[in-house]
Amino acid sequence: MKKYITSDALMAMEKQERVHFINSLGGFKSVSLVGTSDKSGNTNLGIFSSFFHIGAQPPLIGMIFRPSPPERDTLRNIIDTGFYTVNHINENIYKQAHQTSARYDASISEFDATTLTKEYKNNFLAPFVAESNIQLGVEFKEKIDISINNTLMVIGEIVQIYIPENCFYEDGFIDLEKANTITCSGLDSYHKTIQLDRLSYAKPDKELISIK
Repeated sequence: MKKYITSDALMAMEKQERVHFINSLGGFKSVSLVGTSDKSGNTNLGIFSSFFHIGAQPPLIGMIFRPSPPERDTLRNIIDTGFYTVNHINENIYKQAHQTSARYDASISEFDATTLTKEYKNNFLAPFVAESNIQLGVEFKEKIDISINNTLMVIGEIVQIYIPENCFYEDGFIDLEKANTITCSGLDSYHKTIQLDRLSYAKPDKELISIK
């Protein structure tokens, strides 16, 4: 039997219960660490689970920022410098990654607070997370205000990619499980995945086949 919840019952929930509930309804989500630095070189690292694919030509990804205040160091750094990194989280660092959600003072780098290693390479202005197996260097392109709940959408173009060679297939597919990338649900639940299948391109009169 399924539990029936009306919108009135939803809004009557205690705030934190409602936040956990709504954040879980969307299902499993990608979760990554976003690395930034300010114009003085001070670094910041934050965990985000609001990423989504926008397009492949050019390669664009989007992410959502909740309303400010509190001050969002990551957002400010992205807009001020124009660059940020997106670093996949694996099961070896998920606890450190979760700890970056704590509200540290702006003078304290989450890299230092969590002992994760900042990594600069190929003249990219924002720091990567050395312990991450899949790393993206992203250039800020557009900010869109969402008036209905005072959130922001940030769109960036992927300009650098680092990925283990054994995870990259000839047809472009990335084996995220082999890269040990994890996923999340809600605000604080982290998960490993098991691939069920990989299917051929769907056409009206063609039978699907497994391409694992």
